[in-house]
Amino acid sequence: MENLKQMAGVKAAEYVTDGMVVGLGTGSTAYYFVEEIGRRIREEGLSITAVTTSSVTTQQAQGLGIPLKSIDQVENVDVTVDGADEVDPHFNGIKGGGGALLMEKVVAIPTKHYIWVVDESKLVEHLGAFKLPVEVVQYGAEQVFRRFERAGYRPSFRKKEGQRLVTDMQNFIIDLDLKKIDDPLALAEELDSMVGVVEHGLFNGLVQTVIVAGQKGLEILEKKIGE
Repeated sequence: MENLKQMAGVKAAEYVTDGMVVGLGTGSTAYYFVEEIGRRIREEGLSITAVTTSSVTTQQAQGLGIPLKSIDQVENVDVTVDGADEVDPHFNGIKGGGGALLMEKVVAIPTKHYIWVVDESKLVEHLGAFKLPVEVVQYGAEQVFRRFERAGYRPSFRKKEGQRLVTDMQNFIIDLDLKKIDDPLALAEELDSMVGVVEHGLFNGLVQTVIVAGQKGLEILEKKIGE
């Protein structure tokens, strides 16, 4: 599967051309996309400017000599390639398994062509088997947690080395064990309106292209106009 992930990342890099502003995603498959962009800069003279979606990706890009800017220094992003934890048939998805959902969505919103690279296990009929990450401010996090408990969302604070994980943006993550999300759009609206919630891992209607690595090779799924 690792070889297939690499193939998907390399394929995604074909969408990048000279002069573009490129969003560099985070995760095991997006890693190979970033590596390929570094190779093309080094060996082919590719000229691009990149923005990153996490401190991990920033370190990787710097090590490869990829020119970087802050998302605030660019007007738009031409193409972003990132991973996803689940993708449904309507091109809605869950992201944030790596804890970078806020930065990932900040980069996704101004992106003209948003691409996900995933392995075939990430394609699902309904979202929710993967726990939904919700990024919350530290102040009042217990209040938000209890609100999720009362709603029956089975929340848990994400931890790292026995301590609550603190994101790049200095927030906590609460993972919701929802099992099945019947209406991703309604849930996103509910979370968007909740005080204390900074961002959530529902990426609804944002992606146009999904490159899937499977046992039979690569499959490219394109969102139909009007969907």
